[in-house]
Amino acid sequence: MISVDEARTRILSSLRPTGPEIVPLAEAWNRITAAPIHARLTQPPRDVSAMDGYAVVATDAILGATLHVVGSAPAGHPWDGTLQKGNALRLFTGSILPDGADAVVIQENTSRDGESVTITEAATSGRHIRRAGQDFAAGDMLLPTCKRLNARDIGLAAAANHPWMTVHRRPRIAILATGDEIAMPGEPIPAGSIVSSNSHALAALVRAAGGDPVVLPVVADDRAALMAVADAIAGMDMLVTTGGASVGEHDLVQEALGARGLKIDFWQIAMRPGKPLMFGQLGPVAMLGLPGNPVSSLVCAILFLVPAIAVLLGQPPAPPPTVQAKLGAPVAANDHRADHLRAKLATGADGGPIVMPFARQDSAMLRVMAQADALVLRGPHAPALVAGDMVEIIRLDALGL
Repeated sequence: MISVDEARTRILSSLRPTGPEIVPLAEAWNRITAAPIHARLTQPPRDVSAMDGYAVVATDAILGATLHVVGSAPAGHPWDGTLQKGNALRLFTGSILPDGADAVVIQENTSRDGESVTITEAATSGRHIRRAGQDFAAGDMLLPTCKRLNARDIGLAAAANHPWMTVHRRPRIAILATGDEIAMPGEPIPAGSIVSSNSHALAALVRAAGGDPVVLPVVADDRAALMAVADAIAGMDMLVTTGGASVGEHDLVQEALGARGLKIDFWQIAMRPGKPLMFGQLGPVAMLGLPGNPVSSLVCAILFLVPAIAVLLGQPPAPPPTVQAKLGAPVAANDHRADHLRAKLATGADGGPIVMPFARQDSAMLRVMAQADALVLRGPHAPALVAGDMVEIIRLDALGL
């Protein structure tokens, strides 16, 4: 058995990013940039007013001065002329500052009477003006490559006049559940069978991570049917299987796909839950074999599949992000396998997170997994801890899960 860290390193080092594609700006949210985004214009393009008020010559607009209002320049309708001393131009937020003006007196600091305006607070040169290029200038690099685009990024790209974005293609992840005992939700459940949850949970996880799941039909424990999977995954970036990776006589995935060229990198990891995890290469397609146990499958997907999708999307190889939290209950010493305790989160009196592992950690209890907010990471041979000790956790909400 190999360690969790070694297994993840070997998986991630074997993967290469997907190619670029161009998508409309409206579809770019949560995508990963495949090229940097540069400004296609200067923002603002000219000096503009930051407030509603009047453009003035600062030395002219002293306290008590009365100026002649020569016109109005709403945003989008620049005034054509040069402002002379003794004059003022009515402006609004976003209005272009006319030539000759060097300040804006806000509306609240004036008194208007017909075509005259009296200054009730003296102007200061440069006051209430947004200078040309204050936000960005044409050619500036605004967003780097390998950036996951959030709502603020989309707004910035739009302001920089980008109707399209170059992003990494979503990796296509084929998901295959195996086993004679598997029935799909809503179907008749024969004696001895179980309802399949893995395919649906993994498809949702793949979407959350930025991939495009392709759920294949359930394959029974049949060597010929499993061998045919090699033909069904043409064009996929990764094949994820659940079940058939253990040591039972009916666990045929490794044998059947081996006959179609599967090259195994490793099998079995020193971790709990999820020991029987397999990774290899089936022709050009990476293959990740997850345990059939639903909780083990999800925990392994969090530790290995989510980072793998990130690498396929062009991001640097890295484990899931972790934070420190205070234990709300004692935990026993660990054995030689890394443990991943399902746990609830609460907020302590100091505002920091408190993590409470569930009393029962049975890897068949999917309800507990669904109720969990975090995984508590316990390394091999980790000592016993008491309530109040600090531990490292993976917050599931940080992964969109």
